Amino acid sequence: MITPFPDPKSILRRFELSEFPQPEIIRLQYPVLLCHGYGSVAGLVRPSALHLPCMTLRKFGVHAFAPNTLPYGEIATRAGEWIEKIDILRERYGFEKFNVIGHSMAGLDIRYAIARLKAADRIASLTTIATPHRGTSIAELLLTTPDLIQDAVSGIFNFLGEGVYPKTKSDSIGALRQLTRSYVEETFNSEVEDHPGVHYYSYSAAVGKGTDAPLNPVYRFQNVQIFQREGENDSFVSKKSAIWGEHISTVPISHIEQMYIQVGRDRVSLVENFWKDVALNLQERGF
Repeated sequence: MITPFPDPKSILRRFELSEFPQPEIIRLQYPVLLCHGYGSVAGLVRPSALHLPCMTLRKFGVHAFAPNTLPYGEIATRAGEWIEKIDILRERYGFEKFNVIGHSMAGLDIRYAIARLKAADRIASLTTIATPHRGTSIAELLLTTPDLIQDAVSGIFNFLGEGVYPKTKSDSIGALRQLTRSYVEETFNSEVEDHPGVHYYSYSAAVGKGTDAPLNPVYRFQNVQIFQREGENDSFVSKKSAIWGEHISTVPISHIEQMYIQVGRDRVSLVENFWKDVALNLQERGF
């Protein structure tokens, strides 16, 4: 049988040019400050833990910044350092306010900064992503390990933390204690109130146990442990704990993937679209 030669026009259609091939511009009233959570591992392999999400937002024309701060420290200490970063950027670029996006523990840091450090005049909105607003049982599991193991792990964490961020002394155990469910629910939430002049949004995440979303096997044990205690989770923070203010959605992206770490090729677009949606949500609401 003779195979007919393809129509040249059908071949060219595959290469048809888009009139506007560049990414769309997302125009926000205020710039974005991305604040990272507990830990220093991401900072060992890239400029900052949220550098890649920051560059994704910049691709869409958003004035976004992802500075570094103390990776292992109590909420009050980290909150004070985030305010320093905000003031530096305000002075450098003349910005009035920021849309702050707090990943994980950073959401608690910024809530504290707004309520206790009088930062409401510098923050227009706070969007939290997988923040343990009601604590996380993974912190409790780590704190119940034998003292010998706990001391060794905290020593390594503090050594790493002070190595990558020598400005401030690390306190990995003190930070973990403030991430437990009892501390956040019984102490933090009762003392740290939302400010009426700041808009609060949140995203939760769920993968692995109880969902159809894939999870790196390395995190399967802790994912199951959290599921047994709190339900669906992203392997660090439960879906229920991450809900605060106006809850936008639950995404099928693990805690680590949210920072563009260990993201498979087939999931890169999912993560990128998530960060794009975060910016679009701010745009739709006039921020």
